[in-house]
Amino acid sequence: MAEIPTNTELVPSARSEGDTIFATVRGEIDLHSSPALRDTILGALNKFRPKKVILDLSQVPYMDSSAVAVLVEALQKMRKAGGKICLVALQPRVKGLLEIARLDSIFIICNDEQEAIKK
Repeated sequence: MAEIPTNTELVPSARSEGDTIFATVRGEIDLHSSPALRDTILGALNKFRPKKVILDLSQVPYMDSSAVAVLVEALQKMRKAGGKICLVALQPRVKGLLEIARLDSIFIICNDEQEAIKK
C-alpha cells in the first residue's frame, strides 16, 4: 500500500493498493476547488497507472459542472488505459446531478467501497 500525496482539504486521504487507487473526497466541489481535485486525481493516475479508481464521495454535499468535468476527464483517461472509475456513497444531490446529466450510465456507482472492489 502506498500513500498518495493529496490536497488535504479536498482529498484528505488517498492510497494505492495493487492496481487500485482509493480516494476520499470532502466538501463542496465548484469552480474554485475543482482545479485542485483535477491536479490530485490526474497526478495520481499518471504516477500510479491504476486499473481502477474508487472515489468515496460520501462527504461531498454539492458539486457543479466543473467538478463533473474533472470526473469525466479522469474517466476518459482511465478508459483509454483499460481502467474504470467507481463513485461510492453519493449524497442525493450529487447523485441527482449525475442522473440529470445521464452520467450515472457511464460511471460505476456503488453504495460502498466493498461493492466497488467487486466491480
